[in-house]
Amino acid sequence: MSNEIHLPSKMRAINIKEPGGPEMLEVTEVPLPTLKADDILIKNSAVGVNRPDIAQRTGHYPVPADANPLPGLEVAGTVVAVGGEAVSWNIGDEVMGLTHGGGYAEYSSVNFSHCLPWPKNFTPEMAAAVPENFYTVYYNIFMRSKLLEGEYFLVHGGSSGIGVAAIQLAKAKGAVVIATAGSDEKCQFCLDQGADKVINYKTEEWPKVAFDFTDGNGIDVVLDMVTGDYVQKEINIMARDGRIALIAFLGGSKAEINFGRVLRDRITISGSTLRPQTNNEKALITSRFSKDFTDLMNKGIVKPHIFRVFDLENASKAHELMESSQHMGKIILKVI
Repeated sequence: MSNEIHLPSKMRAINIKEPGGPEMLEVTEVPLPTLKADDILIKNSAVGVNRPDIAQRTGHYPVPADANPLPGLEVAGTVVAVGGEAVSWNIGDEVMGLTHGGGYAEYSSVNFSHCLPWPKNFTPEMAAAVPENFYTVYYNIFMRSKLLEGEYFLVHGGSSGIGVAAIQLAKAKGAVVIATAGSDEKCQFCLDQGADKVINYKTEEWPKVAFDFTDGNGIDVVLDMVTGDYVQKEINIMARDGRIALIAFLGGSKAEINFGRVLRDRITISGSTLRPQTNNEKALITSRFSKDFTDLMNKGIVKPHIFRVFDLENASKAHELMESSQHMGKIILKVI
């Protein structure tokens, strides 16, 4: 570790006592993270709350062997120490970073190549809402599914943090954006974020409405965090050479699929999660996302929507809110 300033030996953090409900999150005191040569140490100002955090807390999201076991996958704050090989960052820089665990804490060590500067006029809370959601969306709909200008794009859960990122990024690149949401209020919220068409999946037959909106052309790219029986419904309304990107299993990880149309219409079904990607892969995602969208973030055209902010010590309440699905946009933890 080089260029180090005086730091405490211990910090506040949120630990998962054992798999279970939100009450399993406890405030604890742990040593500061040890930096690898290519890490920077960030004094966190804000931390994003994500569905994988819920899955980790309940015991359904295995922590990689090389990861920090504390929850938290995205942070924003100030660089306070720099590893010897962590080029391009200096003490005092304001950064947002994709962590390999350990975000729910006063300090986090992050690979330097997984971090970006705060966009202009972003608050710490807004910056902390970017890495996990926006990198995930970018990786799946642009790098893997190759979404193009003018194509029809469908995202489920449009009012979630992932949904907002998907709507904004796809719209910014000229796609025609269709979203699903579970209430009229959430549908209006998705329209406000830039969606061209929003479908209330509780009151409307979303596959028919989505397909009809394409004038019979079909959907080109789907970002699906539901999976389960949604996959067959998506296959049925895809355009030729359509691409389905699976990123979560909120509707279950198993389904009975008829692959006839997959073969006839050359439909691609892919899946990924961000955390298991290698350091080099995450660095490439970070770099390409920055190249394509930093200017739009600096102009305020692309930006997260913050629904509610909790103090770090109230992480359990943040998890309760996320599990209630009453939020629209991001839930953030503030580190005081």
